[in-house]
Formats: sequence, C-alpha cells, structure tokens
Amino acid sequence: MSTTAEVELSEDERAGLELVRSTGGIHQSDFWKELDVDSRTGSRIAERLEEHGLVEREDTVYEGHNTYYIAPAARDLDFSLLMAGNNLSPLVGEEDVEADSDAFSQWIMQLAYE
Repeated sequence: MSTTAEVELSEDERAGLELVRSTGGIHQSDFWKELDVDSRTGSRIAERLEEHGLVEREDTVYEGHNTYYIAPAARDLDFSLLMAGNNLSPLVGEEDVEADSDAFSQWIMQLAYE
C-alpha cells in the first residue's frame, strides 16, 4: 500500500482525501456534493483513493439509496493523542475527570511505577 507522500494525487483527489480525514468518514453521495463535482467524478476520486489504500469504502444504504461509506484507512489514523505511555488515557471522553479521583490517582501511580 502507498502512503500519501508516495502517491501523486490530483487536486480533487487531495481535496477528497482531506474531506474524508476531516469528517472521519462520509457517504459517497455526500462526498461528491461536498467536493462540488458530479457523481461520476466523485466515484472515480473515491476509487483512486481506495486503490492506493488511503481510504476504505463499504457498501451501505443511505437515504434509501445504495452508496458507499468512505472512511480513512485504519493505518492512516493517529491514535497517539489517546495514549499516555503504553496506556489508553483515562482522560479521553466526554466526562470530566476530577484530579483527586481514585481512578486518576491510580493511573498516575501506575505511570510512575513503570
């Protein structure tokens, strides 16, 4: 598989890849509309990105029509911001964590011992 740096992408393909990355995934029927291209061009852009392993496309039904869901390739995702050392950070999520909570203290102690 290719990396973005190894693949020569057109301006539309770069815009498509950025759209998929920034949304975390998009239905192909919305993909070409967001790129302001026709459906055939949008399909070709998505196919080329998939051929290079930059996105993954999965058959789906959206608003009553068969389409694809286009998502960033798993290898393209950066999970480093979720990590604290070799552990998943307990601070990831929608809920606030109290600095004096037992879970927070235990996690800090575990990191200190490592």
